[in-house]
Amino acid sequence: MSGISLPPRILLLHKQKTSGRLRYLRLPGGMLCFEPLPGESTLFSSETPHAAAIHPAGFLRQTEEKLELPPDSIEAVTDFHCWASGPDGDIPILLGGFTGIDPPFAAAEALGGKFINITEARGIVAIELDLMRRAYEHVLG
Repeated sequence: MSGISLPPRILLLHKQKTSGRLRYLRLPGGMLCFEPLPGESTLFSSETPHAAAIHPAGFLRQTEEKLELPPDSIEAVTDFHCWASGPDGDIPILLGGFTGIDPPFAAAEALGGKFINITEARGIVAIELDLMRRAYEHVLG
C-alpha cells in the first residue's frame, strides 16, 4: 500500500427506503464515476481508514455537478473503507448514496447511464463487480 496519488473514484447507489432495493449507477465507462480503475489494480479494504484518507464532501459535490443534480443529492456512505492499488499509487474508492426517494433516472440517462441491480451486472469488469459486492454487503449487511 503506497500513498494516495490518484484522484478517488466513486461508486454510486440508491437504496429504496421502503423496500431496501439497492440499485447502482452504471455509466458507459463502467460502475465508477468518472474514470475506470487502471487494469492492473487490486482492491483492498480494512476496518480502519487509510492513513491518508480523504474527506468525501468535495468529491461528492463535484459528482453532483457533473450529474447536474442539486446540492445534497448524494451523501457519503459512512464507514466504507476501500482502495485500489494501481501501478501509480493507491486510489480511494468512495461510496455515495443518492438521497432522493427515487434514483435520478433522468440524470443517469443524460450521461448515457442507467440504474441496475447487482444481478444485472453482466459485462462488468471483475474488480468493479467485487466492489459492487462489497458495497452491497456494507449497505445491506
